Amino acid sequence: MRCPQFLKRLTSLAVVFSLCMALVVSTNTKVRATSSDSLLNLPTSKISPDLRKLIDSGGGNSRVRVIVQSTPVTSGGLIGSLLNLVGGIVVATLSNLNIKLVDIQANSADALAEDPSVAYISLDAPVRSSGHVTTTTGAQQSRAQKGALGLPYTLDGSGITIAIIDSGIDAQHKSFAGLSGKIKANKDFTGENRTDDPYGHGTHVAAIAAGDGTATGGAYEGIAPAASLINLRVLNSEGIGTVSGVLAALDWVLANKGAYNVRVVNMSLGTPAISSYVDDPICNSVRKLVNAGVVVVAAAGNNGKDANGRKIYGAIHCPGNEPSAITVGASNTFGTDPRNEDSVTSFSSRGPTRSFSVDAYGQKHFDNLIKPDLVAPGNKIISAEASNNKLIAEYPALETNKYSTSNMKLMYLSGTSMSTPMVAGAAALLLEANSSLTPNMVKMLMMYTAQPLAGFNTLDQPAPWR
Repeated sequence: MRCPQFLKRLTSLAVVFSLCMALVVSTNTKVRATSSDSLLNLPTSKISPDLRKLIDSGGGNSRVRVIVQSTPVTSGGLIGSLLNLVGGIVVATLSNLNIKLVDIQANSADALAEDPSVAYISLDAPVRSSGHVTTTTGAQQSRAQKGALGLPYTLDGSGITIAIIDSGIDAQHKSFAGLSGKIKANKDFTGENRTDDPYGHGTHVAAIAAGDGTATGGAYEGIAPAASLINLRVLNSEGIGTVSGVLAALDWVLANKGAYNVRVVNMSLGTPAISSYVDDPICNSVRKLVNAGVVVVAAAGNNGKDANGRKIYGAIHCPGNEPSAITVGASNTFGTDPRNEDSVTSFSSRGPTRSFSVDAYGQKHFDNLIKPDLVAPGNKIISAEASNNKLIAEYPALETNKYSTSNMKLMYLSGTSMSTPMVAGAAALLLEANSSLTPNMVKMLMMYTAQPLAGFNTLDQPAPWR
């Protein structure tokens, strides 16, 4: 009697695949109501809305740093001569992403946009963090496994590397120091020339994804404790970074993923999603990584309510607005393992995505994608505390006082930043179990098996495929 059940599941998967294909078509095709077929393919502006606003508001004479995305084939482009003409300076080139960081006068953006090899120009905007785990998530229950020959093994992320793009990692913390070579590489993209964690966010995030729980007897173990880590520091000592810094980190991952077996990237940070995901440089870079076989997990953001505590919609951050990313919102477990009383936190950003493009007539076309894709625990999460970090200095109440040793202290943090590494760690477990899974398959499996929380709509949490 198992055959009909198998056929039923196969049919369900076929329906899911067709829905995925429909989503791809719908999110990549812009439909406009027009009276003429000639208007169906109106060109969209190659200048981001925030840069255009700066120019139009009288700030066009100010010098700014912009991200210039080029088409893959740029032979015959004019960007070099145009930069000389307008007095622009190339600050950095990210060849793997076809991106240049350029210092120009804001008004010069229009001249650069005339180059056919230029795909999009956007401001180098600020990026900020989006600030009992293994049992409630099910990770602990999945540890013991049996292989094809019936031999037992432990599912703990072994052999998988997770890149943490954040504020650095305190490598001396016992969540990481217990395993030799756990942090495979450290790179700084802030200009501060350090890879530790003076801000305190990245260490907490990294330990949620892959912290070793030996020192705490497994009480505060990461989701994939045996996974390796890459520490890519893009947030400075104040917890602030730049789009260009994030792009440089993503470019590094694309160039070095094979050498370190990077299969998952965790992005517990974001910037307001203004430009459509089709144009945004971070979104395009995330898409390139996903196409190259890397799972990218991004925080939804912490803008789910206004100053008066009222629920708001449409505040998904970038790169959470990128369709290929696994975008994660935050749930509240209330400190218990059963999920039937869990809720979506009030601060968790809700969909739809409101990033947009502007056509030749000045009309906005919003992406309006259904996000987030998943929710995971993100309220008062206890994890590793970086030594002498700014967050604890400013908010002493975050200290748990569970351990007195400086390299074993733990702290509380809440936010979709904490939910994101939960999912990144789970992705590592899936890839350990089946290394041939593609990023889209990992995303589908997670969404398909997600447990819905009662009383919340599809813009609060994902709609599981059942």
